[in-house]
Amino acid sequence: MASGQGAPRARRTPLQALIYWSLVLGVWGLIFVVAFLAVFASDLPDTSTLYAAKRQPSISYLDRSGALLSVRGSQESPPVDLDQLPPYVPAAFVAIEDRQFYHHFGFNPWGMATAEIWNLTHRGGTLRGGSTITQQLARNLFLTPAQNIRRKAQELILAVWLETKFTKKQILALYLNRVNFGGGAYGIEAAAQRYFNKPAAQLTLGEAALLAATMKGPSRYNPAANSERAAKRATLVLNEMVRMGAITAAQRDEAFTRPVQVSATLASQRAQYFTDWLDGQVRALLGREPTEDMVVETTLDLPIQAAAEQAVRAGVAGHAGQGVQQGALIALDGEGRIRAYVGGANYAESQYDRVSQAERQAGSAFKPFVYLTAMEAGHTPAEAVIDEPIKIGAWEPRNYTGKYLGQITLETALAQSVNTVAARLANEVGTTNVAATAHRLGITSQIQTDPSMALGAVEVSPLEMAQAYDAFANGGRQVRAYAIERIRTGAGKVLYDHGVEPAARPPVIGAPALPEMNEMLRQVVASGTGARAKIAGYDLAGKTGTTSDYRDAWFIGFTGGFVAAVWVGRDDNTPMKRVTGGGAPAEIWRQFMGAALPRLQAQAIPGGMAPPPSEDLIGNLISPAPSDEAPLLPEAPQAPSAPSVRPQASGVPF
Repeated sequence: MASGQGAPRARRTPLQALIYWSLVLGVWGLIFVVAFLAVFASDLPDTSTLYAAKRQPSISYLDRSGALLSVRGSQESPPVDLDQLPPYVPAAFVAIEDRQFYHHFGFNPWGMATAEIWNLTHRGGTLRGGSTITQQLARNLFLTPAQNIRRKAQELILAVWLETKFTKKQILALYLNRVNFGGGAYGIEAAAQRYFNKPAAQLTLGEAALLAATMKGPSRYNPAANSERAAKRATLVLNEMVRMGAITAAQRDEAFTRPVQVSATLASQRAQYFTDWLDGQVRALLGREPTEDMVVETTLDLPIQAAAEQAVRAGVAGHAGQGVQQGALIALDGEGRIRAYVGGANYAESQYDRVSQAERQAGSAFKPFVYLTAMEAGHTPAEAVIDEPIKIGAWEPRNYTGKYLGQITLETALAQSVNTVAARLANEVGTTNVAATAHRLGITSQIQTDPSMALGAVEVSPLEMAQAYDAFANGGRQVRAYAIERIRTGAGKVLYDHGVEPAARPPVIGAPALPEMNEMLRQVVASGTGARAKIAGYDLAGKTGTTSDYRDAWFIGFTGGFVAAVWVGRDDNTPMKRVTGGGAPAEIWRQFMGAALPRLQAQAIPGGMAPPPSEDLIGNLISPAPSDEAPLLPEAPQAPSAPSVRPQASGVPF
């Protein structure tokens, strides 16, 4: 019987279904690849510079007078040839960074997937990366460290491109010659010279493991700064090498018995924290990795820097019995130029930069922003207030002494750092207005506006505090601290010049608030909590700061056109033994300024009733004194004995 319906279609055999869906997936896969390349490959960086670099370029850092601060990178040595290295050197990096290096085509899908699964299931912990050595090389050669999808996609494309252009051996050689080893060492030759005072071709197995260990974090696992952490990581490297068959268990055990001597050269060089801080900025300003030797002209004043390092080191050592573990100091001129920068007491022991990276509670050093807000709202220094118990909501601030002074003036309240008055004042003018004042002057961190902020329950860096106080010192103008004046090639071609940028320094403190504040801050030094910072013959002002339980202590002080901020404390944020801002920080500040001020032709502080200037105070602070008046560099500290690092089977260094 005829039917209006067509004959049923025959079902595909399993083989036909497999072919059909393979073709469908192949077409869609091709479409995805084309779209992927169209989106992310359209603005890939120029890869031609890869062939131009014959060695790791150097960056020479000069102080403001042209004196050499340091050189980062290699000035003389060409990139090492992989054949010149002992076989265990490249093997150490492959073992810990990319075990499948010789078996993938630029990326490892399984490694990327497992890393993502780990990151999703361990939120809040240490993130894992799934990048291969080839991907890391692509990022180092051509891309920025930005964490975004575009950068990761381009990294993937460039990794595949590198695999098509070079052999595995060439890729590994490029990687070893370009990667950052911390301490300003880029490339394995520079790292071997910096940490072990020897060429890379002479590295021992233990030294190679230590250098490979730094790849997890060049600062965190730096063998000169963090020997214990580096040794534990090096132990893992050696164990992985045994697992891969790159070395025998006997060779690993022999490495455990030979302590590695790390060079103390890092500790004897000046301005290392400063140069570390600038290193990333230079590359950011250039927009790429240098392909030729560079010269960076900085704002640092080397004699003043030496005085700052000596003051911090002596101050921390002198108060070690009170639990002072670390200190930091930064000094700016009235234009925001950084003249001294000390990120810690000993660079060889710790490379963590406490000037720009550490955010600590400001304590009473934050009170000038409260008082400035009040002065701008119509209060005056001579205004009478009552120092008495106060309750704001559930908060009851108390004075450091536990006593109350009764009727006093606002000037006395600031000079004696009276907590109750500052708390009442901030509550009256509004904590949001106080936060706005601090941000206007130069604080960049987020500021919480709970009532406790009036007493400095705000986390800031010494860099921010110096930047904000500079407005008091320079006549009320806002500054942004900076350290790079000019970047040029070795041949003299200027690539960056700070001087050609528009000088955006708007006024942020006007009259009568500026002279009122500066007169009150003078009294802090003249007769208040900052009396230990006093230096005869100079017009000085400032403010102390001490946080609860003595976890942080500050002194930020200034003269006309020059400000310095000092912080002391402990990296683990545990309390010190009754260390206040008027103690160790004020003493460090006085020692530093006592050495720095004679080198400068200082101005009186803008506004207020300055003391009669001596001949030393006449002139312009920005200009250095004549060379015959400038003190010689303080004697360089004796370099500490070289730290010794020994990977051990237990993972704990000796």
